[in-house]
Amino acid sequence: MKDYQDAHGHAMYDYLKGKRFSEIVERDDGYFEVSNGPGVYFSSYKTWPVHQKKALRYVKARVLDIGCGAGRHSLYLQKKGFEVLGTDLSPLAIKVCKSRGLKKAKVLPITRLSYKIGRFDTIIMLGNNFGLFGSFKQAKRLLRRFKRITNEKALIIAEVLDPYQTKDPNHLEYQKLNRKRGRMSGQVRIRVRHRKYVTPWFDYLFVSKKELQEILNGTGWAIKHFVDSKGPVYIVIIEKE
Repeated sequence: MKDYQDAHGHAMYDYLKGKRFSEIVERDDGYFEVSNGPGVYFSSYKTWPVHQKKALRYVKARVLDIGCGAGRHSLYLQKKGFEVLGTDLSPLAIKVCKSRGLKKAKVLPITRLSYKIGRFDTIIMLGNNFGLFGSFKQAKRLLRRFKRITNEKALIIAEVLDPYQTKDPNHLEYQKLNRKRGRMSGQVRIRVRHRKYVTPWFDYLFVSKKELQEILNGTGWAIKHFVDSKGPVYIVIIEKE
């Protein structure tokens, strides 16, 4: 990723240096939202939602944190004695992780994960990072690849947002547009802006529990357990079949 495209990383790096800015998340239909800032990526365990705390109890042995951001989950697990590798598309995010004390962190997008980084017992994708799969087909392809980089009784712990739990007409209209275009209802195309930096457009995937099961079919992975929140976000614990 080129520096001018690393909007997300610059936001986290600025926050680390004491500068406070918000990010703008822009959708390809013109809709946009202003975030509360990157502070959540630096939050401590005591402030995390209950469903995340419950899900982390399933973590075991060697951990891969996909989309690690500023390293909040990786650093917590490292402190608990787990061997953790954090990966992120953003070079500045990885710089932030290392400066905060994460021992192992690599600039690596989800699409380039392979056996070269080793084998893991737990893959975590928290912070709604199931969305990094991007699309139905890519999710299936990457899940099959994850089988090859995990041990026999490995788990995937992924946080997901159910796109159908909304009454917002802007989101409902976008879901309708997606279906018309032959895309999944919750497959959003977005980019992130921060000051003069802007990411390329990318797909982010939100799915219901039923759609999640359809994605898992034929990949060698199966649902073990759901950890629900009080809102549209849920965590799925996935195990090898």
